[in-house]
Amino acid sequence: MGLFDRLRGDDGPRVAFVGIDGVPWSLIEDNPETFPNLTAMAEDGAGGPMNSIVPPESSACWPALTTGTNPGKTGVYGFQDREVGSYDTYVPMGNDVQSTRLWNRVVEADRNATVMNVPVTFPPDREPTRMVSGFLSPSVEKAAVPASFASELESMGYRIDVNAKLGHDADKTEFIQDAFETLEARYQAFERYVEEGDWDLFFGVFMTTDRVNHFLFEEYERDGEYHDEFLEFYATVDSYLGALREKLPADTTMVVASDHGFTTLDYEVHLNTWLQEAGWLSFESEDPEDLSDIASETTAYSFIPGRFYLNLDGREPRGSVPESEYESVRADLKAEIESLTGPDGRPVVDRVVPKEEAFAGDHDDIAPDLIAIPNDGFDLKSGFTSHENVFDKGPRNGMHTFEEATLIVDDPSVSIPAETDLLDIAPTILDLLDLDPEVPEFDGESRC
Repeated sequence: MGLFDRLRGDDGPRVAFVGIDGVPWSLIEDNPETFPNLTAMAEDGAGGPMNSIVPPESSACWPALTTGTNPGKTGVYGFQDREVGSYDTYVPMGNDVQSTRLWNRVVEADRNATVMNVPVTFPPDREPTRMVSGFLSPSVEKAAVPASFASELESMGYRIDVNAKLGHDADKTEFIQDAFETLEARYQAFERYVEEGDWDLFFGVFMTTDRVNHFLFEEYERDGEYHDEFLEFYATVDSYLGALREKLPADTTMVVASDHGFTTLDYEVHLNTWLQEAGWLSFESEDPEDLSDIASETTAYSFIPGRFYLNLDGREPRGSVPESEYESVRADLKAEIESLTGPDGRPVVDRVVPKEEAFAGDHDDIAPDLIAIPNDGFDLKSGFTSHENVFDKGPRNGMHTFEEATLIVDDPSVSIPAETDLLDIAPTILDLLDLDPEVPEFDGESRC
């Protein structure tokens, strides 16, 4: 047994997971010349589209992907959640995730893990050999453990995230440059710690892909000004993934996956403005700022992305909908959401999912009553400040989709049938590690 095997938990197989946040399978499939490494990896093993979760928002997706459980078990439904029995809201962080993370299961099996830049993991776990949290982390120093790891990352110029505000500028040149620099810094760190070899599970995420898609996806799909720069960025992503694969030990399976798909955004849809105009929502003040400003006569309100809550008596502090009328009021709201059309006459939503069809678990007490899945082109927004119009266009031109998340595994024993979804990744990785994937609380299944 060699030095690295002694540093690791045992001499069993390894898995290197690399996340490419928000990359749709069609982007890879339609551009094999841009993605020669991912195309070859899929040909060597398996590659294809999979479904995300409801709702397909990164703050909910990454806890689900890394635990194999739905938001009813993770307790995280989106970028903003509400307190039980209150109109207070909060931004879920890593310690709000109530299910066991994949890397903690690996450590419990006396194997070692390195975890880098996974969204919604701050503050970092201390069980892995090393960990640096991703999206929502305040700084590298606070996001990385042990302290020596934080120092190493800072000396390398490591970045937690791209400067997304640069994407708001009409001239995207500075944003694109920052995206390339952030991507390179992430790759250099991944390369260094992949080569350390003291892990059984390496789990790292490139999130810059999501940022680029939010501000440049229309440029790609509609041959805009920055079409070539978009594909150049992704050619670089592919080259880095190929280089990482070449550096992996021979006993390692590589898994590449995204948490949701992407498409061009045509309209932002301000759902609370729509609810207000339709008589479902009212505020106590003329200049509302947050959920606590809703009036007691309110029937329903919304959170991003497309989550609808009834103002239910006994659940909300100033609830107006009696429990006895819950089903009928929810059915009426569902019908109105389904009938909503955009300025171009297209239906805004593809379908509306009742909560019992999407969520189950001990932490479903803050679950939305309905979840709207939009048709391509409509991004469902739900701020509580007033908007002049229900439909408008902001600085982003790309939006998340439920369909077309990416899964690629360079192991021919893996299959990706049509019903594959985000919840299958954690049990599949455990199976590839020769650990028991039959965890009772998993909502997914191994694809090995």
